[in-house]
Amino acid sequence: MPRKLLKFLIIFDNTSLLYFPGQFLSGRVLIELQDETPALGLHFHVVGEGVVRAGGRQERTYDKENYIDFRMRLLGDVDQGPAILSPGIHSFPFKLGLPVGLPSTFLGSFGWIQYFCTAALREPKGLTHKNHQVFIVMNPIDLNLEKPILSQPFTCEVEHKLGVVACVGGGQIKCRVILDRGGYVPGENILVTAFISNASNVTIKRTKASLTETIEYLARGKTVQTEKRALAVLVRGKIRPGGKDEWHNDSLYVPPLPPTNLQGCHLIKITYDVFFVIEPKSMEKEIKLQLPIVLATYPFRNNANDVSNTWPESVLKPDTHYPSTLPIFRPWLHEKPDA
Repeated sequence: MPRKLLKFLIIFDNTSLLYFPGQFLSGRVLIELQDETPALGLHFHVVGEGVVRAGGRQERTYDKENYIDFRMRLLGDVDQGPAILSPGIHSFPFKLGLPVGLPSTFLGSFGWIQYFCTAALREPKGLTHKNHQVFIVMNPIDLNLEKPILSQPFTCEVEHKLGVVACVGGGQIKCRVILDRGGYVPGENILVTAFISNASNVTIKRTKASLTETIEYLARGKTVQTEKRALAVLVRGKIRPGGKDEWHNDSLYVPPLPPTNLQGCHLIKITYDVFFVIEPKSMEKEIKLQLPIVLATYPFRNNANDVSNTWPESVLKPDTHYPSTLPIFRPWLHEKPDA
């Protein structure tokens, strides 16, 4: 009867698969055999990498950086012959400290940051059994350790004079937008207050506030792709010539998202903004105010004595905050990038 490998698993002690930089990554490689099996070695490899890949196969831009590249031998010795594994279950423990400063796990359209382990069991006749397991890294940002100004209301204002287009007269539009603060965490609401005065002869079709994520992918020191998407949007109706409108603490919900900037990564940058847009009718261009915000992991404490620093529930769920599985084996990763 031929030998049969019944189980070959990588099992982490932390079943959530969510780790912070500086924590220990520990667990075991579990092997279950049906028959006695000789093995040259059991090799364990921990990888953390950031990759940017943009363009098609003919004109591809590629860059990569490594955060972890750690190898260990869990079974076997270079100077000795094969080890004989008896039928049944064998468990091989592993433990290593994750480096401080690792960027958070991220998966985007043109790049990603991912962490995974691979285990390889080598037999004397050249047969190698492999398995892999992804784990998730979250590098937290504490708003209480950032600049104090982030806890203060954030104001932006503009006075815009409309030009004369065709037979439409001009005039001035004034707008003042206030956010309740400059830093947030997922699960919170951004409170938007705005004052719009339309002293022009043009009707304002609508006003809009949107929470926007911008992802910038860099390769070889240059930006190669940019993604921008609206995450939450609020819209109000028209403002006639001579009219006014006011927003009073209208809420933009912050969904589960990776933190600002992906600290520790030099290939992918993430920024968040609240854009307030005024859309006039006729041929006039829209008026846009940009208010950058910081998206963090730990929220502001309610008061100076509050040391609990609890997180919104959504941040504690890796299946909603980060992808629970990531593609690992990509054949094109081993192709030579275009010059």
